[in-house]
Amino acid sequence: MRFVVVTGMSGAGRSSVMRILEDEGYFCVDNLPVSLLSTFIQLTEDASEQIERVALGLDIRSGQNSLKEASAVLETLKKDGVPLEILFLEASAAAIIKRYKETRRMHPLAKGGRVDSAIEEERELLSEMKTQADYIIDTTTLLIRELKQEINRIFVKNESFCNFYLTFVSFGFKYGIPTDADLVFDVRFLPNPFYVDALKPLTGNDDEVYQYVMESDKAKEFLIKLKDMLDFLIPNYIMEGKTQLVIAIGCTGGKHRSVTLTNALYKKFEHTEYGCKKEHRDIERERLRNICRLQEK
Repeated sequence: MRFVVVTGMSGAGRSSVMRILEDEGYFCVDNLPVSLLSTFIQLTEDASEQIERVALGLDIRSGQNSLKEASAVLETLKKDGVPLEILFLEASAAAIIKRYKETRRMHPLAKGGRVDSAIEEERELLSEMKTQADYIIDTTTLLIRELKQEINRIFVKNESFCNFYLTFVSFGFKYGIPTDADLVFDVRFLPNPFYVDALKPLTGNDDEVYQYVMESDKAKEFLIKLKDMLDFLIPNYIMEGKTQLVIAIGCTGGKHRSVTLTNALYKKFEHTEYGCKKEHRDIERERLRNICRLQEK
């Protein structure tokens, strides 16, 4: 039997993960009283109908003392050979606040007070549980479909997992640097397809533009050096406890060169042990602005 405990910060996606696991055939129980945890595990093992996959949701609603008790119970069960896997979901305070505002729900610890204070209090209360986790997923920048892909990869396809997520973002400098970027690289030194009439209306997602940029020796050398640098940096970031890295690559408008290099770099990492996603922030910005101008006329 595979037994997964889903816990973590309120607003980080625990309910979504429970729904994903249920859709994949897991027998799911949410917010079970901690005092019943050992009994519940025994009942699932002794059930007349064999239950192969179970997911249990635990969160702050169980109470502060219950969380401490849960940590002790889970540690004991693991030592006793129960095949427990703990998934801990976390997210930045800004992301959690935004989600609570969008759903108009109240944080369980807010009690009419400020959400940011409640978040920090909860983070402290869950710190011990986090140290016990087998998997830690930071959902700050993840869309639901991307979270589903990660959950399927770990708990359905049984693929290897590393508690580290890479996000590659292309952008245009004239629209500003992404505020969440950890590393920023400027590729405006590369040949610009904007000045080639046949390529100007295309983007870095088109083969013609991709080939035009990547045929440059400078682009090839830059990609090699950037990959080497990230291969050095990522293990060191992981050692320091970092769980995600946002790499932003910019050109003038965020349509040609930055998109090309972001795609090329993503290909270098998409089949590694790290979670990966890419985003082209400004690729459609020029087209949308032109549409707005036409509508104004």
